[in-house]
Amino acid sequence: MKLLVGKGGHSFELIPFQCRVIEGIESSREEATLSANITIDEFALLALKSHITHDPHNLLATSWSTSVSVCNWIGVTCGSRHHRVIALNLSSMDLTGTIPSQLANLSFLGWLDIHNNSFHGSLPTELTNLHRLKYLNFGSNSFTGVIPSTLGNLSKLERLVLHSNDFKGQIPITIGNLSNLEQLYLDYNSFSGYLESKIFDSLSNLQELRLDGNQISGSIPSSLYKCKELRYISLWNNSMEGSIPIEIGNLTMLQSLYLGYNNFKGEIPSVIGNLTSLKHIGLSHNNFSGEISSNIKNLISLEYIDLSNNTLTGEIPSIVGNLTSLERIYLSKNNLKGSIPYSIFNISSLQEISLGYNNLFGYFSSDMFDYLPRLHYLNLEYCQLSGRVPMSLFKNKELNFLFLDSNNLEGIVPVEISNLTSLKYVSIEDNYLSGKLNNSSCFNDVLKT
Repeated sequence: MKLLVGKGGHSFELIPFQCRVIEGIESSREEATLSANITIDEFALLALKSHITHDPHNLLATSWSTSVSVCNWIGVTCGSRHHRVIALNLSSMDLTGTIPSQLANLSFLGWLDIHNNSFHGSLPTELTNLHRLKYLNFGSNSFTGVIPSTLGNLSKLERLVLHSNDFKGQIPITIGNLSNLEQLYLDYNSFSGYLESKIFDSLSNLQELRLDGNQISGSIPSSLYKCKELRYISLWNNSMEGSIPIEIGNLTMLQSLYLGYNNFKGEIPSVIGNLTSLKHIGLSHNNFSGEISSNIKNLISLEYIDLSNNTLTGEIPSIVGNLTSLERIYLSKNNLKGSIPYSIFNISSLQEISLGYNNLFGYFSSDMFDYLPRLHYLNLEYCQLSGRVPMSLFKNKELNFLFLDSNNLEGIVPVEISNLTSLKYVSIEDNYLSGKLNNSSCFNDVLKT
């Protein structure tokens, strides 16, 4: 029995039948509300379907039918509580089309992924209505136009992925309103202009920033160094300039830093040696000058370093040999001088070494390559190396590319070089060697006598 209180404070009891009738009415109302809400979602998705002009695998044509519950449509996930669409994943379906404004009616949507298709056109400003959205991935499509500034209203957004499209204009300052943002992928578009300093003022949770392959100019905003959770920064291949300030030393969690192919200048700050979590650093094709700091010894996790094509001077620090995790080192085309530190050749993890086109010198010892079993790329061109080509080099069964030209090597070309079946290209001309390489398309003739 249920006890209800009526007008005037009088109470009365309901018999079980009456309880069932009232509960049935309440349940019917809930079902009607749920039905109405899922219909809103259905209409939104059908609007998207109508904007698909090419569906080569008939994925939506066969699955997205009104005779089937929306929650059973391919790529659609509904929540168990409200029975509303909470996730839409149409990635890598070879779809072509545009995004309708009605898609913004999916008000419970938390995950939206359509990457690796051929969607085109501009992004509707109505997407700002997706206030529950945490993940947005429109990468690898053909979108054009500017990023709507209203995307900055998606306050719960944690990942914004728009790479590999053709977005233009300046990156909107409103991106800085996304205080929960952890990943920002805007690489490989046509963004231009400079980065507003305010963009990074409130992005305290940002972990990954990918802006490479654009046309961004100006200097790195100082506010970027407030983002102390950053693990990954790539500004590679833009038109940026200025120097790297010492504040970069604040980013102690940084693991990857790519600033290559820009117009940066000045010295590489020694505080980079404080970034002990750093695994990858790429600063090639800039105008960096000065010496390589001995603080590099602190980068014990370093696997990749590319400082090539700059104007660095001084000697290669011998303590580079202490970087026992190093796999790739590129220092070619600078103004480095002095002897090549033999400690480099004790790093057994090394796979690629490129030191050519500097003012270096050295002598090949017979055991120089005994400890490099994984070496597959060696470039020591124009290094004033003397001595004989060491036999230990030919123990490297994984060696693919060998560049020793324009040195002072002497003796006979070792016949063992022909036993390196993995070798794709070898260039050792312009030395004082005698003999000839095995007749193979990958071998250049030697000779400077």
